[in-house]
Amino acid sequence: MAEGDDDDAFTFQGGAVRPGETQNFRYTVSETYLGDPVRIPVTIINGERPGPVVFLSAAAHGDELNGIEVVREVAYTGMGDHADLAGTLVCLPVLNVPAFIAQQRYLPIYDRDLNRSFPGSETSTGSKRMAYRIFHNFIEPCDYGLDFHTSTRGRTNMVHVRANTERESVSRLANAFSTNVIISSEGPEGTLRREATEAGTPTITIEMGEAHRFQRSLIDRALEGVKSVLAEFSIRTMEKVRWPGWRTVIETSNDKTWLRADAGGLVDMHYDRGSLVYENDTICTIADPFHVETEEVTAPFTGLLVGVLENPLVYPGNPICHLVKLNDRTRRAIELEQAKNGRS
Repeated sequence: MAEGDDDDAFTFQGGAVRPGETQNFRYTVSETYLGDPVRIPVTIINGERPGPVVFLSAAAHGDELNGIEVVREVAYTGMGDHADLAGTLVCLPVLNVPAFIAQQRYLPIYDRDLNRSFPGSETSTGSKRMAYRIFHNFIEPCDYGLDFHTSTRGRTNMVHVRANTERESVSRLANAFSTNVIISSEGPEGTLRREATEAGTPTITIEMGEAHRFQRSLIDRALEGVKSVLAEFSIRTMEKVRWPGWRTVIETSNDKTWLRADAGGLVDMHYDRGSLVYENDTICTIADPFHVETEEVTAPFTGLLVGVLENPLVYPGNPICHLVKLNDRTRRAIELEQAKNGRS
């Protein structure tokens, strides 16, 4: 359903939400071994005035919790009332219910990655059947999408956006979310953001924090991004589009790298996520249990640590940090911001 349609009800297989209505329900996407329904929670808020339809989804990986709280607060508490809503919000706080219940990343029933299964299939694997019911009922009918993720277990990310900025509509959405960092890529095949975008629903991924946590400062930061998006597309007229102060858009593989351990041991990180590091700075030190043999991991260029290790134990080859390159203008903007905030 696009803006301006005669019938402004949001429809899905088995139901409809008309203008001025809000519905909370659980939607069946699969069955257990006992034949009991596997149902995902859904909240649909259809404003009294017409406008774009936006989905907000989280927990495609069952251990990624920060986004759940973002989507819940948009639906219930964090946005005030929705009296001024022009359009529809489709809130999907827990896509991967079986993995969420098991508190693990992948589907325990099928041992598959739900976020590699979109747009799904009615006749294929269990994960693709789940993905099909989610995608065709609640993703494809929307005009835009925000998909929330965290880093995997043992690592943490600063809040940033991943989006295919070569598409103008996606670029507008990514910039509206008002993060400092946008990493541009098409995304792997089967991911929600790539397949939704291909199907005509421009979608971005928001990465934030670590698995198995509610991190209040990151949740609040993401809520500000949601408000900015709703302002950009005139969905919430009381909100304002936000500018993050500085921004870098990473468009090529040469402007980002994963630094990996060349030795096994215990890691002493010298910087946190979001830190500015300079070329040849020692980002961390890896030591053996006796602290006799040590190895320094240094920055190959001046950049920003988008993601860093949380679990201090590594084998050779384990990822330690995700570093993106900065140009001189962005570096100076960060230095000025740090000076203003009293940070070295």
